Amino acid sequence: MRGAEATEQGNCSEYFGKSQLPHSCEREPVIVDLLPGTPYNMQVQNCCKAGVLSSFSQDPGNSMAAFQMNIGTIETMPYDFKIGLSGYTCGNATKVPPTKFVSDNGRRQTQALGTWNITCTYSPFLASSAPKCCVSLSAFYSKNIVPCPTCSCGCRGDPGSNCVRRDQPPPVLQLPRNAQSLPMVQCSQHMCPIRVHWHVKLSYKQYWRVKITINNLNVAKNYSQWNLVVLHPNLQSLTQVFSFYYKPLNQYGSINDSGVFYGIEHYNDMLLQSGDGGNVQTEMLLHKDPGIFTFKEGWAFPRRVIFNGDECVMPSPYDYPALPNRGRVFRPSMLCLVIFMLLLASIL
Repeated sequence: MRGAEATEQGNCSEYFGKSQLPHSCEREPVIVDLLPGTPYNMQVQNCCKAGVLSSFSQDPGNSMAAFQMNIGTIETMPYDFKIGLSGYTCGNATKVPPTKFVSDNGRRQTQALGTWNITCTYSPFLASSAPKCCVSLSAFYSKNIVPCPTCSCGCRGDPGSNCVRRDQPPPVLQLPRNAQSLPMVQCSQHMCPIRVHWHVKLSYKQYWRVKITINNLNVAKNYSQWNLVVLHPNLQSLTQVFSFYYKPLNQYGSINDSGVFYGIEHYNDMLLQSGDGGNVQTEMLLHKDPGIFTFKEGWAFPRRVIFNGDECVMPSPYDYPALPNRGRVFRPSMLCLVIFMLLLASIL
């Protein structure tokens, strides 16, 4: 193998005495990526990224990985592929046109003997039985701050729930090697490790301003190369984003109501664990589109918010910050007018 390795060699006793033992004799080998800095004679193009892939929108160059292996004999196409991450389900191999390779400065093309594609899809419902993030809302025209819905990601006291009070120092977590961090979060009414706050900050004559804050309430986990997908109809007129990168996601032709936000490298692309520095934030300026823009009925708030592929729990629309009521105008009734006229006549 080049560009990756099998975690187990397995039983290769039937090849004893051969000049070289196989890399792996397992019927279901687990293949892992190699680390950066691997010797060149063990590399192939686009390999050796320590198993870390970026999303295609954030960094296309690091959104793919490759490895190469030589197989002695193969009678049937391999099947039952697994990607090794919770929430992903892989289909069967599908034969596609052979991959072509360019060599000799583009003057010659070669092609593979055969190419198959295996597509793996992600489902947040398979990844976790409970949501992983929630959204809170506020606006300059309302004194009310709408918190995340109660028990968005779980309830305090539920079996298996772990939380740390703000006045309580987080425990020292000793994890075995290659183990995932425990879901240890700050105690809250929503019990989510991630909270996204959307604040309608200012209104100008032709523009309006929004502040987005992402809080990491997980005391045992950082989020590197995080991303946030937002659905809002006014994103088609987004003018400026101040502290994040942004790319529109034009999924339905001319409809441009969704986009992905992500951090700037070496500045805020790492969302640290809960505590000092456990948040990233930005502000954005949007143009008021004539005919559709309004602050009424919660229009200024997002329709959907997705953090790292997991959809966040939104508050109920009935709880959204509302515009202040206009002053009531007193309109006298006919009876009041009659009484007033009688009083006026008696005085005269």
